[in-house]
Amino acid sequence: MTEIQNSEQELSSQNLENVPKTLLQKVRGGFLLVIGYLLSPLCWWNDLVFNLPIAYVFGYVCSFLSPKLMMPGVIIGYWLSNIIGILLMQAGALDMLQKQNQERNLKKELLTGLVSSTAYTFLIVLLIQFKILDTPNFFSGS
Repeated sequence: MTEIQNSEQELSSQNLENVPKTLLQKVRGGFLLVIGYLLSPLCWWNDLVFNLPIAYVFGYVCSFLSPKLMMPGVIIGYWLSNIIGILLMQAGALDMLQKQNQERNLKKELLTGLVSSTAYTFLIVLLIQFKILDTPNFFSGS
């Protein structure tokens, strides 16, 4: 009798590992994924609506320290909003797709997100430098 109970417990514990996350966790993951997408560089229209106002506010706050920090603050704020978008997308996707009892390594996830978003930024800069991508006229200084 105890062998049957032990095997039932093993089966139920194995089934728990395959149970998807709760609905609330999936909704939270979807919300993070959408917000991340809206902030990320993958969304083509987001800059005017989200990223540039966020970058401007960040630069404005930096200008309280020194007026010369306004433009560098805007650039850093824009870059940070894009990186935060990519990280939110990654966190949302992990929330939606990972199983309930699967262990997460937050340090590794954060490092992976930072490395991938920084690599993406460098790739875009290289494509612009080698004139593979064209920038709008207001960045050319002419």
